[in-house]
Order: sequence, then C-alpha cells, then structure tokens
Amino acid sequence: MTEPSTDGPLLGPAEIRELAEQAGIRPTKTLGQNFVIDPNTIRRIVAAAHLGQDEHVLEVGPGLGSLTLGLLAASSSVTAVEIDPPLARQLPQTVERFFPSAADRLSVVEADAARVRELPGEPTALVANLPYNVAVPVLLHILETFPTVRHGLVMVQDEVADRLAAGPGSRVYGVPSVKANWHAHVSKAGVIGKNVFWPAPKIASGLVRFERREPPVGESLRRDTFAVVDAAFAQRRKTLRAALSGWAGSGARAEEILRAAGVDPAARGERLDVADFARIAAAAGTVSSEGTEEVAGADSRPGEVPGNLTTTRTASATGTAPDEHPAEAVGTAPRDGSGANDVPATDPGEHP
Repeated sequence: MTEPSTDGPLLGPAEIRELAEQAGIRPTKTLGQNFVIDPNTIRRIVAAAHLGQDEHVLEVGPGLGSLTLGLLAASSSVTAVEIDPPLARQLPQTVERFFPSAADRLSVVEADAARVRELPGEPTALVANLPYNVAVPVLLHILETFPTVRHGLVMVQDEVADRLAAGPGSRVYGVPSVKANWHAHVSKAGVIGKNVFWPAPKIASGLVRFERREPPVGESLRRDTFAVVDAAFAQRRKTLRAALSGWAGSGARAEEILRAAGVDPAARGERLDVADFARIAAAAGTVSSEGTEEVAGADSRPGEVPGNLTTTRTASATGTAPDEHPAEAVGTAPRDGSGANDVPATDPGEHP
C-alpha cells in the first residue's frame, strides 16, 4: 500500500471563512453548519483511510473542499457527491484555485448520496464526513449499490461510530451493527475532537473504518435477512420467538424457523451475529406457514405485549428499525459543508 501524500494544499480557518462567504454561507447554530478548519485533522483522516495512489475515491458531502484537497493529493481521482447546488458549483473552482494540477482528477455529482445510482468511473474507496442524520442509510446505500468500493473511512457522530463497530453482546449492538457487517468488517479508528470545526459543536465525532467482505449468504437473501434484523431489534428485550412472531406469522412458526436455523428460540437478537440472522432468513423458506396458528399472545409472558411486529422489505433500504436507531439518526454532522443535507439539531442552535 502506497503511503498517502501530504504534499497537497490544505485549507485553514481563513480560507474556509473566505470560501463560505463567497458561497453565501453563514454557518449558524440553528442549521447545525460546521466546517473542518484544521489541516492536521484532514491529514489524520487521509492517513487513516489507507489509500493507494491508484485509487478512485468517493467522497460524500464535500462541502467547501477541505477533505477533497487532501484526498486528491493521496489518490488517483475523486468523485464528490454534493446535494447543495451552490457548494457543488463552487467545489471545482476551489480545487482549480488551490490545487490546479489536480483539477482534472475531480468529478462533482450534484445528487442525494442516499439515492445516487450511477457515478463516473468505479470508486474503490469511500472517504467522507457524513451528516449525522443520514450517516447509516448513506453508508449502507453506498456499500449496497457500489460493490467496487472495497474499503473506506467515514466520520460520524461518535455514538454512531460505536454502534457501527459494535459486536454481539455489546450494549450498543443493534441494527446498524448487523447491517454494516453484512457488507464489511467494521472497526472504530479514532475520535475527532470538537474544536477542529467552525463553529465548534457540542459533541465529538468518531472515525469508522471498513473493509469489504463476502456476505454470509447470497445477495438474494439480503433483504430477507435485514427484515429479520429489523424485527429482532424492534423488540430487542424479547426472546427471538416472541420478537419474530409477527415476521414469521406466529410464535410457533418463529420457533420452528429458529430451531431449523440452529438458533435458540429463547435467545435475544443482541446475541446473534449477521451469519445467525442470515441462517434464520434462509430457514424461513424451508418451514411451512400452514398448521402453525396459535392464540395471539401465547408466546408472551403475563403483562407483555405480544410480538406482533410486521416488517416490510422497504425497512432494509433505510437501515433503520422502528426503535433502533432514531437516536443516532437525529441531529446534524459536523461536516465540511453547508449542512444542506442535514436537519435542525435537537438542541436548536447546536448539536444534540
């Protein structure tokens, strides 16, 4: 692996403020706008991404271009996906001004990264400062849609970083952990402090590194597996027999499927890894739905709400479950951008 270069130009506080003014952007607490102003932080992110000089890097939410310049110095080319039109128009001008020799190696796509389906070329790495409110859906969408992305590094809310990297049995293990692990090995690569942003947020950010892996079963079972994951964690304190009764049609059929998959019906979803969930999804196709009717609530303890969640296939597209992870989807990311992709933070005027 070629060591990333640090010879390219990087933006400091003065340049960031000047570019924001040129773009007509006034960072406000209400909009949760935060810009990376520390060149050493950019160097750290680029180094942690483990890029090779021949790589085509995908960047989401480039904003004013701080990270973009660092990535151009460390790779062959960069495709930047920006949803905000003024920032998308300004980015090529910024690169032409500060790093003219790299201008022809930058492509800018004005689009929503959570919906983009086509990109120029085939990106091999994702390096991005993701907005908090869409971090998990965007990451899962990129991994699902662009299989040529083999590895990467993303900056997200520190709590979300912990969840993405968590393993079975962890208190923060949940839907994002399992779904990300379908596509890749995920680990936490560090914490970024608050004072490297303008204006400084109230919360720290975390770096998440991923390396593409083969899924535990065929891609045809991904949606079915994710539906099982959604159902299991929507009622995470229940046994799998109870939590999956709505998905399976009844508690009796859920138990039969679980036993066919070699999973204890009395276990909870937080103890299973992605391969376990995939086996459950596969086993569902071998267990008849006939003859498993039972009295509603028979699989629940006294005083417990029956596990009757109905999970649809569309749940897997967002990477979220009904009560698993609104906490990490709320708020906006400190990002080198306008915050146009973001929603107002919980605390009006600052991050949650």
